[in-house]
Amino acid sequence: MKLDLGCGSSKHEGFFGIDKKQLEGVDLVWDLNKGIPLPDNSAEWVMVCRFAHVDDWQAFMSEIHRVLIHRGIVCILAPYAHSFRHISNPLLKHRFDERTPRYWTGDFFQPPHCPVSPPVADYGEGLDVPFDFRLLRMELFYAESFRPPFYDQEELEMLLSLQVNLVDEIMYHLVAVKAPVAAEELEKLARQSFPEPFCASRLRLERESWPDGEEAGPSQTSGDAEHVTAPAATSSTSTRFRKKKPLLHRSRKKRSRIHY
Repeated sequence: MKLDLGCGSSKHEGFFGIDKKQLEGVDLVWDLNKGIPLPDNSAEWVMVCRFAHVDDWQAFMSEIHRVLIHRGIVCILAPYAHSFRHISNPLLKHRFDERTPRYWTGDFFQPPHCPVSPPVADYGEGLDVPFDFRLLRMELFYAESFRPPFYDQEELEMLLSLQVNLVDEIMYHLVAVKAPVAAEELEKLARQSFPEPFCASRLRLERESWPDGEEAGPSQTSGDAEHVTAPAATSSTSTRFRKKKPLLHRSRKKRSRIHY
């Protein structure tokens, strides 16, 4: 079974949609604050797209882990924590960044070829997490004013530690671990292609819309009602980014000579 939690009226095709409102495409009307009304190990895929309204996020993740099978995948597209647009939104109860996945496991795995999740030693040590989600993929969607080609990937990575409102949304692919799993197996999983929300694909296409007819990238959309497949992980420093910053022009002051 594939679940689309908090699907609203934009349920992904082939998924079982759960939402607290009776909207078009919703298969089950249910308040997810009360848990997920499905048996243990009943789903292999869970989609959580722009749904940050549950009261207790860790309890919500615990329920997702319960219904997923071992090595089941959850994809989360969420508001980025360091964005004034999301901070000022009283309807959003949770916000996320690169450190958040470390709070979803007691044995963190850093996937290759994706943004680094910094350690959280001050608050993460000795954390008793009742579930185990290992990070497979993490992708940042930058605010419009910071998208290439004005900044290249190296500059964006440097600005992450200095600039707010740089990133607008963040997406994770996580695997539910319920039995011992080797690091080699996780690395192999991290290099696979995964389904993702169609809105994430649109964000990527916007990011990779190049001037002068350059190609947009490997993702393919299949309509608003369907999910798409995320491309396999590649190096985080992409050669496709071209530096083309706006030029700043200085006006020279004319000097006038005074004749006596």
